[in-house]
Amino acid sequence: MCDDAPAGPVVVAVDGSSGGDHALEWALTAARLRQAPLRIVHVRQYAMPLADGPYMPTIDHRPDADPVVDRVRRRLEGRTDLPSLTVEIVEGAPGHEIPRLGDQARLLVLGSRGRGGFTSLLLGSNGLASARDAACPVVVVRPGEEVTAGSGPCVVLGLDALDPHDETTGFAFAEAALRDAVLRVVCAYPGPVLVYTATGDFVTSAEADEASAKEYTRLAAGQLAPFRERYPGVRVEQEILPGDAAGVLVDASREAELVVVGRHRRGRALGRLMGSVTNAVLLHARGAVAVVPPEPR
Repeated sequence: MCDDAPAGPVVVAVDGSSGGDHALEWALTAARLRQAPLRIVHVRQYAMPLADGPYMPTIDHRPDADPVVDRVRRRLEGRTDLPSLTVEIVEGAPGHEIPRLGDQARLLVLGSRGRGGFTSLLLGSNGLASARDAACPVVVVRPGEEVTAGSGPCVVLGLDALDPHDETTGFAFAEAALRDAVLRVVCAYPGPVLVYTATGDFVTSAEADEASAKEYTRLAAGQLAPFRERYPGVRVEQEILPGDAAGVLVDASREAELVVVGRHRRGRALGRLMGSVTNAVLLHARGAVAVVPPEPR
C-alpha cells in the first residue's frame, strides 16, 4: 500500500445489474491492492405513486429480502480472496445518495450504466453525477469491454500541461505502483499548427508544430519530476501528441487497465465542472476511467 494513501474504505455502489457486478469485481481488486476495507452499498429508492393512477409495485423492504443484496451475497459466497467488507442498504434517490458515499471514502466505484435508463446510453446519470460531485476519486467501470493485450499492465494518465492537477497525477502514479503497471502519460497539444501567410492563406507549419511539441514536453517533464522521485519504481512512458486530447485518450484506453483524468475546480458562478475532455473520456473510453477531484484553491 502507498505511504500517502488516504484513509477510509473503498466504496462500491451496486444495483443488481451486470454493470454493478463488474464494478463490484473491480472494487474487490482495488480494496485488496490498497489493503483497505470494502463497503458495498445498494441505494434503494422506493416506488412512488403515479400522479393520476395507482401505486407502482414495490419490493419487500426488509434488508434480508432485498434481491440486490441477495445477488451480492450469492456472488461472494465461498470466495476466499475477499477483503474485509460490509454490505449495506441506503434509502434515497441514487443520483443524490451515491455521490455522498464518497464523503468518507478513499475511492468510489460504480458501473457505467445501471438497470435504469436507456441501454444505448454509454454513461448513466448516476455515473455522471458521481464523477461530477463526489468528494473522492470516482472510478466508472464499463462492462463487457476488454482491453487489447499489450506488453503488460498499463495505466494511462491524461496530463493537462497548461492546467495540471497534482492530485490527478499523484493518483495515477500511486495506481501504477499498486498494480505494478507502466504509467503512460499522454499530453496532447493543439495541432497541426496553422500559420497565416502573406497570400492570405492558412497553412501548416512544421516549425511551429515542433516548437509547440518541445514546449509541452518541457512543461510535462517539469510537472512529472516530483512524482518520478516519489515513485522511483514506476516506469513512465511520456507521449506528447498533436490533436484532440479526448480522442488521444480514448485511443490510449484500448490498451489500459485504467485511464485517469482530472475534474475541474469548482467555480463560484459555474459550480461543479468536469470539462469536455473528461466528459468525452467517460462516454467513449474502454474499460475503467478514474475521475480525480482537485483540492480547492
